[in-house]
Amino acid sequence: MCLAVPGKVMEIEDRDDTRMARVDFGGVVKDVCLEYTPDMAVGDYAVVHVGFALQRLDEQSALDTLREFERMGELEAEFGDHWGRAATEAGLPRPEGTEPTPELTPHLTTEPTTQPPTIEERNLS
Repeated sequence: MCLAVPGKVMEIEDRDDTRMARVDFGGVVKDVCLEYTPDMAVGDYAVVHVGFALQRLDEQSALDTLREFERMGELEAEFGDHWGRAATEAGLPRPEGTEPTPELTPHLTTEPTTQPPTIEERNLS
């Protein structure tokens, strides 16, 4: 499923005349275009779909939405350790070069877990 997911704006920069942000989605940090939301500021929460911030969201609504997505297993489906999970399910070692990047995915380890960390464990708030 492709979701519009809330994330917290961590930093903003101008890249090739395009306003871009690093957005934290519960431990997974991605580049997001802010052109549709020019008044977005660091610390704000944005609803993001396919790399574009679509609207600002208050913190409580963002955290509630992330918890519900987590409960439904959608955060793991969207941002989880797909290579590690596939290798484990196939009984094979992780393919070379597919290790999670610790600074971008601190909630992942090289060994997939059966239970993804909670929002609180990912220190989103």
